[in-house]
Amino acid sequence: MGNRLTKIYTRTGDDGTTGLSDGGRIDKDDPRIEAIGEIDELNSTIGLLLSKDVPETIRSTLTGIQHRLFDIGGELSMPGHNTLQPDRVKALEQALDEFNSELPALKEFILPGGTPAAASCHLARAVCRRAERCVHRLAKTAAVNPTTLKYLNRLSDLLFVMARQLNRQAGYPDVFWQHER
Repeated sequence: MGNRLTKIYTRTGDDGTTGLSDGGRIDKDDPRIEAIGEIDELNSTIGLLLSKDVPETIRSTLTGIQHRLFDIGGELSMPGHNTLQPDRVKALEQALDEFNSELPALKEFILPGGTPAAASCHLARAVCRRAERCVHRLAKTAAVNPTTLKYLNRLSDLLFVMARQLNRQAGYPDVFWQHER
């Protein structure tokens, strides 16, 4: 790692710009900074989920995901730099298959909620979807690692399955959406 932060405030952002890892500066409301912020919020939301009582298999998976989200933030802060490799998407798919194999098949939509951990997981899933949309928006005007886009798509699916798994392990049944007629 390069320079360590010894002073947290720099005053360099007072003009409405922020620094990228490549040394460049861009506006704080630039789509790239929006995407970085969404990834940061997603990582923080997963951190909140990890403050709850979750099984070790889910905890270790999510902790690894937090590290990968930091990688994605780094990628986004260095235009043209790709860190995330396709094997990370495959790892999410394997985790998805493992966690989902223990769950009953869904034939209806379910409401987000349940235990505090599962509800937090559903929230992380929604934040992940927003982050994914934001990174896709950035990809329309700038180069973005295609693996990152796939990773975020699989991650939201994994968070959905994990929420169901957390409820199942706590004995809390899925609550099915009832369409008003």
